[in-house]
Amino acid sequence: MISIGERINGMFSDVKRAIADEDKNVIQDLAARQTAAGASYLDVNVGTAAADQEATMAWLVETIQQTCKTPLCLDSQKPNVIAAGLKAADTSMGILLNSSPLNKKTDEEVLDKYLEMAESAGPGGKLIALTMDKNGVPQDIDTRVAIAAEIIEKTMEKGFDSDRLFIDPIILPVKVPDAQTQPGNVMAAIDQIRLLSDPPPHITCGLSNISQGSAERSLINRIFMAMAMSHGMDSAIVDVLDEQLMDVMATADILMNKQLYSDSYLKAYRGG
Repeated sequence: MISIGERINGMFSDVKRAIADEDKNVIQDLAARQTAAGASYLDVNVGTAAADQEATMAWLVETIQQTCKTPLCLDSQKPNVIAAGLKAADTSMGILLNSSPLNKKTDEEVLDKYLEMAESAGPGGKLIALTMDKNGVPQDIDTRVAIAAEIIEKTMEKGFDSDRLFIDPIILPVKVPDAQTQPGNVMAAIDQIRLLSDPPPHITCGLSNISQGSAERSLINRIFMAMAMSHGMDSAIVDVLDEQLMDVMATADILMNKQLYSDSYLKAYRGG
């Protein structure tokens, strides 16, 4: 399971303060602890924490790389912000760009831009693409799958290997009225998306979105992650500092025969 540590994100109050104060210690501590917890990538998202998102993205990348060598996941729906982070990044360790919709009303070619940036990072450059287009986030299974098919077709036309592509079918908060059908829709979409190419693309999601605003956030996250993994999700943007969540991830990998069992598998998994 490819775990992408979610905590270096301007939506979190400690990160927002650190950005405002240019406090490297907070960012570097989060980077080190998430790396120690077994993160495959560290998500880097400025969010709304700074007016100059390009400069802040570059500062975050440089700050993280001063303390650890974990590959980064540059996270923004603004290509110029991704480009700024990419310029500052050591891409020799691999890099993941997150995240592009198929298209936008304001930018029909946005996916092409993300693909070009991922290609420019070399063979370790990978891309998360959302099952989202200029009409917004789909609510049903068929539209998610149709958008995923267009994304895969476009990436194949450009010679972008499917192993470098992550599809995010977009999970929505279960607490939102009429949203309880969405986890089932996402898992059904995953089943079909994995049949669109051989080998299939990776499947990922922003796991914490499903529990946004709910009382039992960690429990909801853990259960949905195990369910989605059983349908073929092999990546997620998660709180890797949640030990119970990571234990579920490790155990699901064991039970799906993706990792070798040993009595100390939890300790080994947490260590990456």
